[in-house]
Amino acid sequence: MTPDPPSPKIVTQDLNFFYGSNQALIDVSLAVEERRITALIGPSGCGKSTFLRCLNRMNDTISGTRLEGQILIDGQDIYAPDVDLADLRRRVGMVFQKPNPFPQSIFDNVAFGPRVLGLSTSNGGLEDLVEKSLRQAVLWDDVRDHLKEEAFGLSLGQQQRLCIARVLAVEPDVVLMDEPCSALDPIATAHIEELMRQLKQDYTIVIVTHNMQQAARVSDKTGLFWLGELVEFDETTTIFTRPKQQRTDDYVTGRLG
Repeated sequence: MTPDPPSPKIVTQDLNFFYGSNQALIDVSLAVEERRITALIGPSGCGKSTFLRCLNRMNDTISGTRLEGQILIDGQDIYAPDVDLADLRRRVGMVFQKPNPFPQSIFDNVAFGPRVLGLSTSNGGLEDLVEKSLRQAVLWDDVRDHLKEEAFGLSLGQQQRLCIARVLAVEPDVVLMDEPCSALDPIATAHIEELMRQLKQDYTIVIVTHNMQQAARVSDKTGLFWLGELVEFDETTTIFTRPKQQRTDDYVTGRLG
């Protein structure tokens, strides 16, 4: 008996996005499946990061922007007037291209979100939450004896895992990653990729990457963006071995882009 396909966590319908008069996304419709890794590939300036930032409304902070169409998360239109933006950004966390720890201790970096949101009712509860998040980010064994030390003392790879732990500490449903390994060496990159594979057991992950080998290694589904359009979206093995669109084949084989 064929198992049921994973449920869609995020659905975009005819999504158009504008920076002033410049249209950055054109009629993008796709379904991001729950507890899987979805990779978005394509050349620079093709709309990947714009699309990612639409998913937790980070583009709202940029003046002159406009969105048409729908984005549904768990069936809810996240651009509806009654949406709680703070709660949306808790549920849909973001890991950025370069590690961006706060100028605080390792402990306080992870505890920041739970303190602001009141997710722990006691100091012991907060300590347990910090430890859990650091364990999920596979960083606990490295820092357990250094929690009061400055986060900037960590290596870049450890700082990125700390930023992932900081996102996990507020108990999100979705984790967005915008080129999370571009500033890291190959060993740190391998650690982040293995971490993503572990996290997808509990979280829906969407990653933007210029590294097609990385997309092939870690993702379940892949979408190719080109000049604001979603050219093709399918199982990762299909995209890289038997794509339906010639432009996809040309891009993944290096003949285009």
